[in-house]
Amino acid sequence: MPKEIERKYLLVDNSWKNFTVGRAAFRQGYIAKSNDCLVRIRISDKEAWITIKGKQVGFTRPEFEYQIPISNAEELLKEFSSKNQIVKTRFFLEYQENKWIVDVFEGGNSGLIIAEIELENEMSDFALPPWIGQDVTTYFRYSNSNLAEHPYNKWS
Repeated sequence: MPKEIERKYLLVDNSWKNFTVGRAAFRQGYIAKSNDCLVRIRISDKEAWITIKGKQVGFTRPEFEYQIPISNAEELLKEFSSKNQIVKTRFFLEYQENKWIVDVFEGGNSGLIIAEIELENEMSDFALPPWIGQDVTTYFRYSNSNLAEHPYNKWS
């Protein structure tokens, strides 16, 4: 079964920009959500995906992702997630032989920037870059599915 093993962090400064090797714009929404599963639709400039994620245990959860036609993705978002979408620019970084991503959120989540690293297993060793701050991996409020319904700018 495919698994997603990732860690998420807040950032302490903008020095991450010096390690950027690419970027992509994303819009995404959640068309189904329960305690055990969520279904996400994500659209970039030229591609779209449907992703099914299971319940997170530690830093790991089952994840199935499939490419779908952009027209289908647009229709799914319009029909099932028109009000609760996330817009962000994802930056791809390399730091000490590891690939990192940094998501810079827009709209109701503007001002929030989160770094992520995907790992082979939960015990994988990796160097923390100097721009990394608080570990928010297990803080549900920083999950994209929560941000879609409870934007960062409305947190009190």
